Amino acid sequence: MTRSTQIFSAVAVAALAAALIAVRPATASTASSSLAVTAGVTKNCVLTAGTVAFGNYDPVDVNASTPLDRTGTFTVACTKNTAYTVALDLGANASGSTRRMTSGGGSPDFLSYELYLDAAHNTIWNSTNTSGGTTSNVFAITLTVYGRVTAGQNVGAGSYTDTVVSTVNF
Repeated sequence: MTRSTQIFSAVAVAALAAALIAVRPATASTASSSLAVTAGVTKNCVLTAGTVAFGNYDPVDVNASTPLDRTGTFTVACTKNTAYTVALDLGANASGSTRRMTSGGGSPDFLSYELYLDAAHNTIWNSTNTSGGTTSNVFAITLTVYGRVTAGQNVGAGSYTDTVVSTVNF
């Protein structure tokens, strides 16, 4: 290597070293934006009706003057803070405002009964007198229905049934 090449190389190396020393480390840049996250919660209720099973009714029993009482339950689950009411229709075999179970067949017998909101059997549960409230959570709420077959009915032997439609309004 010639002397001028050596001087040039030494100057180049020194310039490069000075440039590297003078260079600051690069700083990272950032940018940000917001991501919108949304959801809708619909108001909803689910009603599950149970059964009122009266068991055997004996019209000639010594205690035939005593009505046959039984209970059943409903469950209602609604969106939190939802006001609801549960109404019952008169059933498939009603005569006027009297609920009746039927034995079916060609000449059916009818066994009258009633469904009540209270254990004292004072308030009939129907489309006007309803049970309800406002949910504080989404867990199922159990409602009790109080059934009564009136005493002293003149009916034949058989299996008696009726279907009562329950409706939750919210």
